[in-house]
Order: sequence, then C-alpha cells, then structure tokens
Amino acid sequence: MKKSLIALAVLAGSGAAMAQSSVTIYGVLDTYLASARTSVNGTSTTQNKLDSGSVNGSRWGLKGSEDLGGGLKTIFQLESGFNIDDGTQAQGRLFGRQAWVGFAGDFGAVKLGRNVSPFDDVNGASDAVFDSNLSAMARTFRTYNGSYNTPTGGNNTSYAIRLNNSIKFESANYSGFTGAVAYSLAEDPRDSSTTVYSSVSAFNLAYAAGPLAVQLGYQTEHSNQVNIYDLKFTRLQGSYDFGVAKALLSYGKAGNIGGVSGADATEWQIGADVPVSAALTLSANYASSKDNDAVDNTSEAKRTGYGLGAKYTLSKRTFLYGGYSYGKTDFQANNNPDTTVKLLAVGVQHRF
Repeated sequence: MKKSLIALAVLAGSGAAMAQSSVTIYGVLDTYLASARTSVNGTSTTQNKLDSGSVNGSRWGLKGSEDLGGGLKTIFQLESGFNIDDGTQAQGRLFGRQAWVGFAGDFGAVKLGRNVSPFDDVNGASDAVFDSNLSAMARTFRTYNGSYNTPTGGNNTSYAIRLNNSIKFESANYSGFTGAVAYSLAEDPRDSSTTVYSSVSAFNLAYAAGPLAVQLGYQTEHSNQVNIYDLKFTRLQGSYDFGVAKALLSYGKAGNIGGVSGADATEWQIGADVPVSAALTLSANYASSKDNDAVDNTSEAKRTGYGLGAKYTLSKRTFLYGGYSYGKTDFQANNNPDTTVKLLAVGVQHRF
C-alpha cells in the first residue's frame, strides 16, 4: 500500500511537471506630483497634489497558463488597479482592470470575463508625450480617459474602457497584421448605475512592421431606449520611426455624444518622440477637437492644446518623467466662458 501511494505521488508530480503550468505576479507603480491651474473668465484656481497613474495606471496582477498539448493552452489574468497615493482601489472592485480566463493557440486567444475593450487597446498607441496626462489629447479630446482628463470647458465623453461579461478574440500575428473583436452581454458593461447602454461591441485592426505602425479602432455602445442613441467611437492613427524622431498622428470621432443623434466631436493630434540618448526621450504634440452641437450642457466649442514631456530611463524597470501641457476651449455661442487648463507634473514609474 505504501509503495502504491508513493507511486501515485510520483505520477501526480510528473503530471504537474508535464502540464507546464506557470503563474506570474507583476505590477506597475506610477506616481506624480502635479500642479493644475484652471482659468474661467479670468478667475484662476490652482490644485497641487500627489496623484497616481499619469503614464500608466498603478496595478498589480496575476497571469498564468497551462499547456494542454497540441499547441493549446489555458490562460488567465487577474489585474487589480489601485491609487498609489492613498492605497484605495482604482476601479472600486478587487480585480477592476481585468478578470478573465480563456484559451490560446496558433489561432490567437479567446478570453471570457472582464476584458479591456479592443478600442482601448489601440486608442493611445500613437499618442505622443507617452500617452500620459501631459499629452495634448488629455487637454482636448472628448474620448480621453485619465486624471485631469476633463477637456477644458466641458465634460469628457468616456467610452467603456473595460467590458464586463464579455467575449474577446485576439488574432495571432500574420506578417505584422493583428486584430481583436469583443462583445459584452447586456449586463451593464459600463460600470455605472444605469443600464441605458446595455451592451458593447468593439474591434481593432493593427499593422506593425519595421518603422511603420497603423491602428484602427471602433466601438459601439448599444442603447436599450428609443430616445437615446447608440454611442459610437472611431480612432485611426499611426506612427513612423525615422530614426532621429518618430512621428505620431491620430484622428478620431465621437458620435451621438450624450445619446443625442448627430451630436458629434471630431478630434486629431500630431506629435513626435525624439530620442536624445539611450536614456532620454523628448516628446511633444498638438491636438484639437470640435463639437458640432450642444452636448452635456455646453455649447458648440473648439478645443486646442499642446503637450511637452521628457522621459529618462534609470533601468529596465524604472524611469522618471515630467512635462507641461496647456489646453483652451473657445465657445461659439450662448456666452459660455472660455476656459484654459495648465498642468505641470513630474513623476516616476517602476515595474516589477
């Protein structure tokens, strides 16, 4: 009997080894010191604070896989966002950033659970100033998400970044071409108290080879009420690395903002990353967006802004960053006050 038990234990250990299971713990710690100055009709207010997640949201997570044989693997990821400045949860739930399980193989991957939207996967891929809160997109775009992200003079139109109860497919890489598609079931995917937008469908297509990269993203948030229209978001962008500098371009549109038919915003950004040395990169961009109708209790407006930033790499896992951004909103009617926002910030990010 003892020999049989020993044999079973050996076989169990051998099977575990053959399965080649692995679990990795990882994280991002990103904090920055900022001074934001807002001016409305000549009256200015300043807010100084230590905040979390300017370049990337602070987080920790677990991810793993198990080899099932024949090129098929079980995969999973659990990712929890938090605010490093005060230790609170960033998304108000244990694994607010991601929580899914699925399968991967030569075909790509299928993920079931709380997934990042394919639109968000590519939304900032060609944003200069490190796709941070110092980018001009943060000062002007209606569809930008992040701290100090409210475009000057009006509310931002936040798309659903993460999709609850979703099915997501990510393709394999075919000669530089990749794609992803996702659909969330009608169970309040926007993390809000309302179920007006009961489901979300989104996709992206991307190409990256050599110095050229191009991304296309599209997302529809489906309304279940006849008097509220579907929200629609489109982003086309790309970059080209000339060696001495990388040019970055973005063009996008937010449709039916606030659920109002024809209430749209068109937005674009142009920028460049300039590597000064192996450790230091400078970046700058200019961005603009324009509403074509009254939205969120604001009148038709044009927003313009610019961002300047620097990133200094200390090691493979740690870098310093800093910069300045400026945004202005010019209202076209109804005597709404023009508004400006100025942001000065320095920060550090560490990965483990």
